[in-house]
Amino acid sequence: MNAAASPDDMLIRIRGLTTVLSGKKVFDALDMDIPRGKVTAIMGPSGTGKTTLLKHITGQMRGDAGQITVDGRNVPELSREALYELREKIGYLFQNSALLTDYDVFENVAFPLRQHTKLPEVLIRNLVLTKLQAVGLRGAAQLMPSELSGGMARRVALARAIVFDPMLILYDEPFVGIDPIALNQVLKLIRTLNETLGITSVLVAHELDAIKHVADHIFLIANGKVVAQGDPKTIADDGSPWTRQFFGGEADGPVPFQYPAGDYAEALGFPRGGA
Repeated sequence: MNAAASPDDMLIRIRGLTTVLSGKKVFDALDMDIPRGKVTAIMGPSGTGKTTLLKHITGQMRGDAGQITVDGRNVPELSREALYELREKIGYLFQNSALLTDYDVFENVAFPLRQHTKLPEVLIRNLVLTKLQAVGLRGAAQLMPSELSGGMARRVALARAIVFDPMLILYDEPFVGIDPIALNQVLKLIRTLNETLGITSVLVAHELDAIKHVADHIFLIANGKVVAQGDPKTIADDGSPWTRQFFGGEADGPVPFQYPAGDYAEALGFPRGGA
């Protein structure tokens, strides 16, 4: 995004984020600005830390260096109480929906309210039915997760994610494992909720065709940094080797096919330099 943009326009600001896990540098002085009220997509090859970045934003993980501010608060420096308070303003849609299998749809959506509030039952009921209505599943309130299709489960999870009317929703691979009809339903919901509720949305995803229909901006990350960013409709044509390899599905490019390893011949037991 525009580096000159006002800090007040940015809900999330990441500066110099460096994270090393098991000896591998996942983030290398990463910088990123995510604006309020927009849908921002984070894309990149597998293993580049996209889900890890979401965990940093919510304070589940801390980097080795750098700063992450969410709504003006420096996440790594927050107390436990302040971090819990911030998380109540963040909805999270997990890769596999993460519905509680022993609870019906109504109770899955009600779960955060029962855990974190002392609201009367009538108010919980009204809130849950309102959120289910928003995702088109009020009539499925009594169904069990095992009775839901993949797309329906994703929509129930979305209803749960918005039950607290969050300022921010993090979507971790929201399009995986759902059919084209369900995909279009989820895309419409993300866009509609973002516009009607004024929510800021951050999506981790691989499907550029889907992202083009919903995102305002894309960040492509690799090798621990932002290697490309731009409008979803034009980023694939920016001419950089990163976008050409990732969006073109090329095996060879800046992201190597071979994982770093020692000398191949030596690993097979052959002497160096021949006989």
